[in-house]
Amino acid sequence: MDMRAPRSVQTTCPYCGVGCGVIAEVGTSGDVNVRGDPDHPANFGRLCSKGSALAETIGLEDRLLYPEIFGARSDWNTALDLVAAKFNDAIREHGPDSVAFYVSGQLLTEDYYVVNKLMKGFIGSANIDTNSRLCMASSVAGHRRAFGSDTVPGCYEDLELADLIVLAGSNLAWCHPVLYQRIAAAKEKRPEMKVVLIDPRRTATADIADVHLPIRPDGDVPLFLGLLRHLSLNRAIDAHYIAQHTTGFDVALSATGALDIYTLVSRTGIPLPTLEEFYRLFAATERTVTIYSQGVNQSSSGTDKVNAIINCHLATGRIGRPGMGPFSVTGQPNAMGGREVGGLANMLAAHMAIENAEDRDRVQRFWNAPTIATKPGLKAVDMFRAVADGRIKALWIMATNPVVSMPEAGAVKDAISACPFVVASDVTAETDTARLAHVLLPALAWGEKSGTVTNSERRISRQRSFLRAPGGARPDWWIVSEIAKRMGHGEAFAYIDPSEIFAEHAALSAFENEGTRDFDIGGCATLDPAAYDDLAPFQWPRRAGFKGAERLFSDGRYFTPDRKARIVPVALGAAETATPGFPLTLNTGRVRDHWHTMTRTGKSQRLSQHYAEPFVEIHPDDAERFRIGDADLVRVSTGLGAMLARALVTPRQQPCSIFVPMHWNDQFASGARVDCLVPGVTDAISGQPASKNSPARIERFVAATYGFAVLRHKPERIPGEYWAIAKCNGGWRVEMALADDPADWSSFARKFLGRSSEPIVYRDVQTRRMRFAAYDNGHLTGMLFLAPEPVAVSREWAISQLAVEAPIGRRNAVLAGGPGAGVVDRGATVCACFGIGAIEIASVVKKGCRTVTAVGEATQAGTNCGSCRPEIKRIIHENALAKVG
Repeated sequence: MDMRAPRSVQTTCPYCGVGCGVIAEVGTSGDVNVRGDPDHPANFGRLCSKGSALAETIGLEDRLLYPEIFGARSDWNTALDLVAAKFNDAIREHGPDSVAFYVSGQLLTEDYYVVNKLMKGFIGSANIDTNSRLCMASSVAGHRRAFGSDTVPGCYEDLELADLIVLAGSNLAWCHPVLYQRIAAAKEKRPEMKVVLIDPRRTATADIADVHLPIRPDGDVPLFLGLLRHLSLNRAIDAHYIAQHTTGFDVALSATGALDIYTLVSRTGIPLPTLEEFYRLFAATERTVTIYSQGVNQSSSGTDKVNAIINCHLATGRIGRPGMGPFSVTGQPNAMGGREVGGLANMLAAHMAIENAEDRDRVQRFWNAPTIATKPGLKAVDMFRAVADGRIKALWIMATNPVVSMPEAGAVKDAISACPFVVASDVTAETDTARLAHVLLPALAWGEKSGTVTNSERRISRQRSFLRAPGGARPDWWIVSEIAKRMGHGEAFAYIDPSEIFAEHAALSAFENEGTRDFDIGGCATLDPAAYDDLAPFQWPRRAGFKGAERLFSDGRYFTPDRKARIVPVALGAAETATPGFPLTLNTGRVRDHWHTMTRTGKSQRLSQHYAEPFVEIHPDDAERFRIGDADLVRVSTGLGAMLARALVTPRQQPCSIFVPMHWNDQFASGARVDCLVPGVTDAISGQPASKNSPARIERFVAATYGFAVLRHKPERIPGEYWAIAKCNGGWRVEMALADDPADWSSFARKFLGRSSEPIVYRDVQTRRMRFAAYDNGHLTGMLFLAPEPVAVSREWAISQLAVEAPIGRRNAVLAGGPGAGVVDRGATVCACFGIGAIEIASVVKKGCRTVTAVGEATQAGTNCGSCRPEIKRIIHENALAKVG
């Protein structure tokens, strides 16, 4: 393909595991526009706010373009030779388990396959794990225990065919908004469809829920144990299915005997009438899908939670048929592809088992490998502990940022800093992790790389390139292959095109597979480069001569030795862990418009406006108890440390529980890595960390002075104990708080605003409020507002002033701190897709737009991804109440 010619390319979105199809259109001048692919079966043209803003995130301003060694630019040969030599030295002196890879669901399947092949078959260690350990490992373990394989039984169509959707630990409206909109559209067509939300928080997803179960942290196992007992007592089980297609039901049922009503209500925190309503709905509705995500997986009892859910579907025979089944939705674009190639430390390629000698022999023979890993490697938390205690001598981190995303993130940072040799493959040198690497290797980013990904419904799609590789950046599979050659394994890694890797991956999936393994895409083993490039999205399995299946287990046959599913007895699980010193429960997770550690979304101004700084959600009762007001700064502490965040007081949070997003890091805020506060407690089976149940406390942080600024340039250094920056239209917005005042505020402002001459000033000595503005040739270069309390100024109005040309006589007007007469203030951003603010929405509501649809017609808000529709509905409701009052 001529990368200089105008073109339209079908690819996929690089965010969540929905696997949305994207059409990237490149113009003659190189400008890129992105829209949803109307023909892709995952999204049929829909995109979330993040996907819609992809074109804003492909700039090269922060890209790593050439290899670097100890911070200095190098060349590929020198860098590759060094990495290969260091890894070979460690292996020779300390054995194969002295090296490790920590990789990512951001990798394409071809990248994932090559690095796993090198580590498990040619180095001979399974010390390769992935950030998917943090989000999906409990689902993998639960699937394998129940089905004998890591199989997702259903498909997205089931969400539209179901009569009951149970959402367990999933804020689908924000984290998987395209799936949320498919359910919302189906419910609008069939109002009799019921939705139950199981979540400690009343999230945006509650907008379509008929029943909300405000469950206590880690109350899921008791909830579903109680459901299993209810199904049995009310004869809602399928005795024939249990007898013919499962084992273990009687033992699993007996585990529910000790769960009396008092214990059930106490452990779940759900009122008995609400519990009974949910149980009746589930018992009476055959076409039921239970969707679950991180609220289930990220727990010390995550695997048992998964099996408790699956047990209820197996006991009722509600699996493998349209509109029913357990459904794990993944958090990354290729978490599933990573699982298929054996990306986790306890798996082999093609869903084979590392503990199975026949599987190990089979993989080794197929690869013609000199060795094969004989035991599971170190899972993520244990891997970084091994780095800390010196067992790991050489570490390669690919496409992920563990210094921000791992639990005990402070200890992880210390461990990487002390590791003798660290390599990072990434697209930027500016992540918290990349800054610690001895060698940086520039990888291709979305739009530049080419390969495949697998989404949550087992659908494999092509992610195609439409941009030229910048500088010296290279594909991850090429980088790993070049290292493998230098380590002495050249013949096995002589790939020249990703199509070769995919064909080999497909051939391995079919190798000696007589229908005894679930993952089989042998029908793709003979694809040539042209056929690979044209490959249309498909669901596996795709065996040779077989088109594939939308659903698995429709025949009641599983991948266990006797082909029967296991109904697994599960323990009641741990209770809440709050203590008198730490009386609250810290829950972490995602927000609507950011993703992971903001390496990509932080580059977009529209994605940075909904929430522009780290925050902590606090229930009003707890805010009153700890004397915290809305927008105050709050110190959040656990036994591991503390962070500062903005208070967001809201009744959607459960009392005695707080929520902090996991995205912010040292690139965007001061000390805001919430995972520094999360202990490395893991599920005993899956090794997945428990990220949603940490004992914590909060206290109001009192600063001497608070500040807000807008700047045309990105500040190099921000003063204060607290600061947060975010991209905005025309520059950057900054929040700050200083514990001590400087001796000279004018000097402080001049230095911060980047002006050598004196800025214009407004100063109120009595109230201690100050405002500074700096201009260059009639254009505002920066404004700084200071006050003894959190600054009350319209952020959207202040940002808009960066685009306003002001004659000399009108420049003092900005010091008023707000729009003048006749100037529209949009208010805080609600709809990121179209940049529509809360005041704009409230304005049309007051003019008579009393439905979300009417607001959309008047403003466009909520008409793209739809994830802002619950907020629009709230604004409509609040304004209706105001009118009645």
